[in-house]
Amino acid sequence: MKVHFLGTAAYEGIPSLFCQCSTCHQARERGGRNIRTRTSVMIDEVLKVDFPPDTLYHSLKYGIDMNNVQDLLITHSHSDHLYAEDMGIRAKGYAQFGNKPLHVYGHEIPLQRCQQALNGLSHNYNFHRVDPFKSIKTQTATIVPLLADHDPNETCLLYYIDKEGTTILYGNDSGWFPEQTWNWLKDKQLDLVILECTTGYSSNRNNHMNVEAVLETKTWMVDNNVLKLGAQVVVTHFSHNAGLLHEDLTEIFTPAGIQVAYDGLVIQL
Repeated sequence: MKVHFLGTAAYEGIPSLFCQCSTCHQARERGGRNIRTRTSVMIDEVLKVDFPPDTLYHSLKYGIDMNNVQDLLITHSHSDHLYAEDMGIRAKGYAQFGNKPLHVYGHEIPLQRCQQALNGLSHNYNFHRVDPFKSIKTQTATIVPLLADHDPNETCLLYYIDKEGTTILYGNDSGWFPEQTWNWLKDKQLDLVILECTTGYSSNRNNHMNVEAVLETKTWMVDNNVLKLGAQVVVTHFSHNAGLLHEDLTEIFTPAGIQVAYDGLVIQL
């Protein structure tokens, strides 16, 4: 399985568009892995998680044919994870495409945003409402939506993804997981865990994880035998407001056996 990290930043991107903070200034100077676009992951070119406003850029930079994508999983409706307006670009009159539908999975509010953006357009999307902890067989994998701790105004989701026996936990956006999610994970075996560290060394672990919460999550997974032998843990979704460059993040997480994602990272499972 190929897991391709297309973007690894939080809402603002790094460097942020208007920001003159030290982190953004250094990111502009250093470039490379310090340049981060909004978060999304692609699996085997056929399953995509989230649809950020940088999707066009990702397709151009990495040579992605978006018509190969069969399943699109949406975690929540925030614009850095769902830029619904761009979904209209696939509608008739804006694009010429084949007969295969693109299947979109999400909870109520993200699906409403998609349908509002497509109002009056002739398109070939199939929308599927998902509910937490209920397994669904998609075109490319078996998924189980899990509850996140993120926005109290909507049901935000994480995803357990099982593709031909290889298992992934897609764990952002979320602070410390809700108890129901921890309980569901206890008897699972994971090949790859993707977590987030938006807030850096902040003491806050609600809505987003901080460094301490990421480290504690890996410890919990080791203690509960959730990680398969050789499983990888990767951290992504970074904010410039955390004040941490890529080099700082690797210094923090590498000793704990956690890999720091960067735009373009490919992991083969």
